[in-house]
Amino acid sequence: MTATTPEFLPVNIAVLTVSDTRTLEDDRSGDTLVERLTQAGHKLADRAIIKDDASLIADQFRKWCDDPEVDCIISTGGTGVTGRDVTPEALDAVAEKIIPGFGEMFRWISYQKIKSSTIQSRASAGVANGTYIFVLPGSTGACKDGWDEILVHQLDIRHKPCNFVELMPRLKEHLA
Repeated sequence: MTATTPEFLPVNIAVLTVSDTRTLEDDRSGDTLVERLTQAGHKLADRAIIKDDASLIADQFRKWCDDPEVDCIISTGGTGVTGRDVTPEALDAVAEKIIPGFGEMFRWISYQKIKSSTIQSRASAGVANGTYIFVLPGSTGACKDGWDEILVHQLDIRHKPCNFVELMPRLKEHLA
């Protein structure tokens, strides 16, 4: 018996840019993510720019995690080690589960291009209220790497041997 490839399933994705200075007019990293996710056939569920403030970022994550029209959040910015970089802390405040392999894989991919400078990235991911949250650095290169090398595959139900989309129906099992 031959297994059939499932039909593509678009994912509703919200994009969050974390920055004290960017606007929609100059948010190249957010634009990069929107362009790539829509070209892949996914739907932009919402987009926002939030200042580097952990409580504001966590509130936006929670808002989108409570929205049934958002399956996934991709944020860009605020993942470094300076005092204003607080996006991973906001994720930790919201996530029910952390996905350590995402950050590890991101840094491995990044290492191929920027060598040891990748150690300054705290890219990470988690799940909250049945919604995936992926936290990427703020550079367009990091957004391209995160999308092109990881997310485009893991957010495609046709990717084998496994992907995040096929797990979506089970993300709230603990709440049943």
